[in-house]
Amino acid sequence: MSEASHVPVLLGRVLDLLAPSLTGDRPVVVDATLGLGGHTEAMLNRFEDLHVIGIDRDPEALARAGARLAPFGDRVTYAHAVYDEIADVVRDAGFRTVDGVLFDLGVSSMQLDLADRGFAYAQDAPLDMRMNPEDELTAADVLNTYTSRELSKVLREYGEEKFAKRIADAVVRERATEPFTTSARLVDLIRDSIPQAARRTGGNPAKRTFQALRIEVNDELGVYRRALPAALEALAPGGRVVVLAYHSLEDRITKRALTEVTTTDVPRDLPFVPEGHEAKFRLVTRGAEMATEQEIEDNSRARSVRLRVAERITA
Repeated sequence: MSEASHVPVLLGRVLDLLAPSLTGDRPVVVDATLGLGGHTEAMLNRFEDLHVIGIDRDPEALARAGARLAPFGDRVTYAHAVYDEIADVVRDAGFRTVDGVLFDLGVSSMQLDLADRGFAYAQDAPLDMRMNPEDELTAADVLNTYTSRELSKVLREYGEEKFAKRIADAVVRERATEPFTTSARLVDLIRDSIPQAARRTGGNPAKRTFQALRIEVNDELGVYRRALPAALEALAPGGRVVVLAYHSLEDRITKRALTEVTTTDVPRDLPFVPEGHEAKFRLVTRGAEMATEQEIEDNSRARSVRLRVAERITA
């Protein structure tokens, strides 16, 4: 599938939500999850004076996005980095603040499509799952070295897998005979570890385990917990952060962080907010927005998306 045919989730809504922040002279947006560059391409087309700083930890993604976005020339700055390094990336690009930050969380379409990266459970591949191939820890390392308790915790917390202990115990038992190296054997083990009745619903039973391994290998939640406050801090007054999250753990972190910066410590029954106690941000979306049925029909990845937006009010 070509880069152009990967449709970014909620593209029109994302552009509309960023638009009020991009009315000034030479606005700047950080695309913290550049991927194949779909959101960035759309932003650059719609906002003629916009400059985008694109961050990705995956050098393959940066190369592909760079080819796609080449017609925009120096309107794009590329950074091979993890997005919790956003403050350094913005400074290195020559800016003090930015007018928008976009997070499109989770695994990218390109990573799922490249079989040798090991993200997809539907095809046999090496158990890798590193978003940055230069990192050391792989999914195979997790499966072959974690204790049953450690592995069970990963599957339960990051994959919300009800049968985490069964799967972890089976992995430890089977790896004693032969270490895990490819995904097909793991998929078979997961299927055999889950009661037959539980296999009939919820799609492929390996989905939750693969999600959990991916999050563990890339420290996705730890990175995001650091990245979102850093992104909020980088915003100029009037700037907005837009987050597309695809599972409850990401959305919970987003909700908690945005609630913290949009509430004041002043008692509710006080008739006014004393100077210096105002919230620095306001929520733009009420709760989490979800995709419409039409959007889901057009783009199946939108089924689980939760969209939240906040705007900086004061410096």
